Amino acid sequence: MNIAFVNATRRFGGVKAWTLDLCRALDARGHTTWIFARPGPFLDRALALGLNARPGWFGFDYNPVSVWRFARFLRANAVDALVANVGKDLRIAGVAARLTGVPVVHRVGLPRDMRDTPKVRRTHRFTRPALLVPCQDIKDGLLAEMSFLRPGEITVIPTGKAPAPQAPPAPRRPRAIAVTSQLNPDKGHADLLRALRLLTDQGRDVRLHVAGTGCDEAALKALAQSLDLAGRVTWHGFVADVGTVLDQADIFCLPSLSEGLPNTLLEAMARGLAPVARDVGGISEAWPGHLPPLDRTLVPVARGPEGLAQALDALLGLDDAALGALRAGVWQWFSAVHSLEARATQFEHFIREMRRP
Repeated sequence: MNIAFVNATRRFGGVKAWTLDLCRALDARGHTTWIFARPGPFLDRALALGLNARPGWFGFDYNPVSVWRFARFLRANAVDALVANVGKDLRIAGVAARLTGVPVVHRVGLPRDMRDTPKVRRTHRFTRPALLVPCQDIKDGLLAEMSFLRPGEITVIPTGKAPAPQAPPAPRRPRAIAVTSQLNPDKGHADLLRALRLLTDQGRDVRLHVAGTGCDEAALKALAQSLDLAGRVTWHGFVADVGTVLDQADIFCLPSLSEGLPNTLLEAMARGLAPVARDVGGISEAWPGHLPPLDRTLVPVARGPEGLAQALDALLGLDDAALGALRAGVWQWFSAVHSLEARATQFEHFIREMRRP
């Protein structure tokens, strides 16, 4: 199949990470994919991975020149489906696809990525996209917020990640925790730092590796200083390959206050890190709660730093053999249930069903 992915957003987010992973998997299966994006980190990353990526023809909504350029490309390359991310994509590339008879997929990362406005309704009615989301929670949110959507228009295919090629190594001492979310207030890093203070007060010898940047970076570093945690926290900043940080830890913590189905959590479990997270969004849909004590490490938001500390303590209290067995169990479960290969197969079936007359 020939599939074009179009993404006009400027921020590097979860849908872009999903696009890169999926295109690599589809290309390896003999399909042809193209990525159209704005110049910047996403396009650079796609090219560095050897993907067929190029600058998109964007501009003002319904720009006739841009629509014509996309339509010409779709016809010339016999494109079987076009995958868009945001309204801008639909109002240019989606229109071109509709005019050339190419099926349109609208990949939505979060319910708030859409708005129930006249412009959105008109574009949806014209382009007639099939919506694709990574978890049931996002599907439910879209149906609650968008008056014009119906359940049959939205398909759930969870995000997949390529598991590490081998089982995780033996646990390290002192124990290490990783967090790889953007340093923004809604990601909950402040509560994680306060939880770390509680754990050290209880005698736990633990280190924290923080990857990422964001608007809260300076405030979080100041908080770590005020909590006397400077010697226990390593700030890695922007990391092109988060695996280099994850490989320095045994435990992954996602203290976010809101999420969809986060790539960061999936990347950590693909490497066999034992997870702690807040029970928000679709996280519970991809949680290995059948592996004790992970049935106790998905934390209600209302429990605050104390809840995170208690969940982390359940993992920090395991001896080397028990933590090693737990990490291996997470890695085996993820490989069997959430691998990128399995999700790529589901996506193939999804596109083929769309193309049926």
